[in-house]
Amino acid sequence: MPLWCDIGVNLFSNQFDADREQVLQRARTAGVTQLVLIGSDITESHQNIAFCQQHNGCFSTAGVHPHQAAQVSGAWLSELTQLLTLPKVVAVGECGLDFNRDFSPRPVQQQVFAEQLQLAKLSAKPVYLHERDAFATQLAMVTEQRIQHGVAHCFTGDMTQVKAYLDLGLHIGITGWLCDERRGDALRQALQYILLDRLLLETDAPYLLPRDLSPKPASRRNEPAFLPHIATVLANLRQLTTEALATQLLANSQQLFGLPALSGKA
Repeated sequence: MPLWCDIGVNLFSNQFDADREQVLQRARTAGVTQLVLIGSDITESHQNIAFCQQHNGCFSTAGVHPHQAAQVSGAWLSELTQLLTLPKVVAVGECGLDFNRDFSPRPVQQQVFAEQLQLAKLSAKPVYLHERDAFATQLAMVTEQRIQHGVAHCFTGDMTQVKAYLDLGLHIGITGWLCDERRGDALRQALQYILLDRLLLETDAPYLLPRDLSPKPASRRNEPAFLPHIATVLANLRQLTTEALATQLLANSQQLFGLPALSGKA
């Protein structure tokens, strides 16, 4: 069985409160043996890290999502600086800009994002990027800070956007959006421009359940065990075997996040 790393799991979503351990076990049974948990604020980052310290193969990002930017405490930056020294923390984020919902004022989003970009450079950690309806502004900020080490998490953009990120040296995180025949066409076209050594796979669980998954869970909840389904779609689009894809993606995860190496098969 090919082995996989899911680089985007919101494991402390309340949707997983009743069966978090079982979600992890189902992932491992499906060959998803490494998970990167997403920290959307300081509290969730602490929760993730505590879980990761008790579970092999689990790692975490640490940061502040743009939705949470207006809620940061006065000490958030020093707290985040400390978290980034922990061995289970592999990236800064989820951070970026979200001009679609504007849950935090845009100037506040930009300030909190800029602080995290600077911290990523100081800590030599990759940036874990979120962006929605803010591409031009985000690209300008990332370019200004000369960020070359990170991932465009949950990328759903087009060829122009993917080329811009690749030119900076960033990786691209692909989700089950790829499996949506209604909305995924631009992503499927952009996929052809992504070098294999820049690809990463993620579920963004519990969100973005692949539309073509059959049978679908009664909960309509996505989880890491479904990552191999997304991988099969991706492998077919790139005319690769799933084994070859798994080997490449594990190498990519190790290279970007410093994860321990695994063999390509169970």
